[in-house]
Amino acid sequence: MGLSKWSQIQAAYELVKRSLEERLAQDSIFSSPSQVREFLQAKIGALPHEVFLCLYLDSRFHLIECQELFRGSITQTAVYPREILKEALARNASALIVAHNHPSGNPLPSEADQDLTKTLIKALQLVDIPLLDHCIVSGTGFFSFSDSGLMKIDL
Repeated sequence: MGLSKWSQIQAAYELVKRSLEERLAQDSIFSSPSQVREFLQAKIGALPHEVFLCLYLDSRFHLIECQELFRGSITQTAVYPREILKEALARNASALIVAHNHPSGNPLPSEADQDLTKTLIKALQLVDIPLLDHCIVSGTGFFSFSDSGLMKIDL
């Protein structure tokens, strides 16, 4: 494939990601959970390194902003709840969805992923910002803590 064709494909891919993000900003996140999934898979599903994203939502659950907050290696990334709270408050977010990718291809949560989710739920509760979901994305799979029932962990 030539450089020109590769550039065209990359430009089309970027347009799809931007279109999905724009739709999330206009519609309630809950009006189409499949759009959230498609957006996250397009945004981070094929990356060769881990990234951790925050989707900041307003009171109507419309997307305020999607921010890559942390970037890591092939197998892990350091996540700091303090920074997540700081950024959510700076955007006046009313709710939050967090997501990260597993470049290994296995979207199932590790014990560290589960512990992080519990910590984030507790920390965000202190400032009245509900954590609506923690999504794990891979090139071929998707895992939602909310859909799996793991968000109802007894704290």
